[in-house]
Amino acid sequence: MTSYLPAEDRYRSMSYRRCGHSGLLLPAVSLGLWQNFGDDRPLDTQRAVLRRAFDLGITHFDLANNYGPPYGSAETNFARILHDDFRDRRDELVISTKAGWDMWPGPYGDLGSRKYLLASLDQSLRRLGLDYVDIFYHHHYDPQTPLEETLAALHSAVTSGKALYVGISSYSDQRTAEAVTILRGLGTPLLIHQPSYSMLNRWIEDRLLDVLGAEGVGCIAFSVLAQGLLSDRYLNGIPPGSRASMDGSLTRDMLSDDNLARIRALNDIALQRTQSLAQMAIAWALRDHRVTSVLIGASSVAQLEQNVTALEHLDFTDDELANIDRYAVEGGVDLWRTPATA
Repeated sequence: MTSYLPAEDRYRSMSYRRCGHSGLLLPAVSLGLWQNFGDDRPLDTQRAVLRRAFDLGITHFDLANNYGPPYGSAETNFARILHDDFRDRRDELVISTKAGWDMWPGPYGDLGSRKYLLASLDQSLRRLGLDYVDIFYHHHYDPQTPLEETLAALHSAVTSGKALYVGISSYSDQRTAEAVTILRGLGTPLLIHQPSYSMLNRWIEDRLLDVLGAEGVGCIAFSVLAQGLLSDRYLNGIPPGSRASMDGSLTRDMLSDDNLARIRALNDIALQRTQSLAQMAIAWALRDHRVTSVLIGASSVAQLEQNVTALEHLDFTDDELANIDRYAVEGGVDLWRTPATA
């Protein structure tokens, strides 16, 4: 392992956006560790991606308790690299984690109870080797737990010094508005919402973005590439070793003839803009000023660099947007629809 010295010009090219009405700035592109940072991937590759991300001005690294595989391993692997390469840069980083999906067996390792959320945060901090995270999220709305209990747990995370800010993910517009009110009453403002959002999954445009804009809450979109569909990888079928070939979070039924036709049409528009489809998808998700940042994954340094290049061409003409709207329609790719609409 070679020692790491960050690039001196790392803040010159990245755009930073204010997160809602808070004082926190986030990079327009943040790095998500949902995929590619478990024990099934080489640690040296993970290290190279994280180093390059920081050199490109990406200061926000997004985790969750059950990212892996196995569960927890993304936090553990990130902690090793954080200690080796970034331990003197902690105050230049925004590190977030979440709890809400299943994490350990039994009735206390899932959903939205105070017991689960605060126990999970303690476990995450131990895995990360940190005293606090910058943002602690509830990962999805839990209709079985009073919202007041879930949000009071987030408030406790802040008052105990274990988190600086709190967020929610995959909440509907109605539940988000309720969360804003409850947290405001507790004295811990809701900093940010993390919804799924892409050209094939535009549900947040109906009402959620209006709520976030009106209430001064930031928005960080995940799955902006529709889990890889909005890239050139599937233009000619399903390549061996791709996510779709493994029938995991990207299933073969998402690669319907209708979706593939739309993806190819969108790819033609991207080429006219001298962008890849992935680059255009990232730029498109950032076109609305209410979107603070987009989360991207990266399995290699080359993929990371290519996607961050989207920031060099964020402008769209009215004709381009109108043309995109012809093909950017619901594609049945939203795996998080149930909690988001509950």
